[in-house]
Amino acid sequence: MATYGQLTEWAGPGHVTRAGRDVVASWRIPGFMKAQLVEVDIPVAPRLIEQVVMQSEAEPALLTSRGPLYRLTEQADTDEPAERSSFGVEPETGAVYFVMPDGEAWFANSSVNAWLDVLHRYGSRVTASELLRKPDGPAEYLSEDEEERAFAALNRLAEELKEIDPAAFNGYAGFFWPGLLDRWIS
Repeated sequence: MATYGQLTEWAGPGHVTRAGRDVVASWRIPGFMKAQLVEVDIPVAPRLIEQVVMQSEAEPALLTSRGPLYRLTEQADTDEPAERSSFGVEPETGAVYFVMPDGEAWFANSSVNAWLDVLHRYGSRVTASELLRKPDGPAEYLSEDEEERAFAALNRLAEELKEIDPAAFNGYAGFFWPGLLDRWIS
């Protein structure tokens, strides 16, 4: 299980946000998942999470193709709020989805706990890799050798993430992590 200390090692102390107990207290997700959001925190992750924006309302407010979710993050794809993608957590089950600007929800992880662990592994590997953290993306300006090494690093990362949450890799269409890692080098 990822810890606050582990997250701050790669994200930095100013880039990890703790949920307030009062914010998640009324959310309809399992109690141990609420505790994880309060105790572990959510990191800003390279190319994935620009800001943690947890909703404070008791009812899910992020409208999606799966129904309303509790908003966890926001990716500022544009300056228009209607054009922003987010991660959200499903009431009752605690499954985490990546929500596209049009509201289409892609399954990310089977639980908040798995999502936080996957974020930790993803963030720590990307920030530690010179090839994966390139600002213009790995496919930009890589030599053939660098591209092969980046592809191998992404394959290792995919295997590590699959080990943490096998359900996140049980398909491709509508599944967030396989699609993200597959498109990264393309």
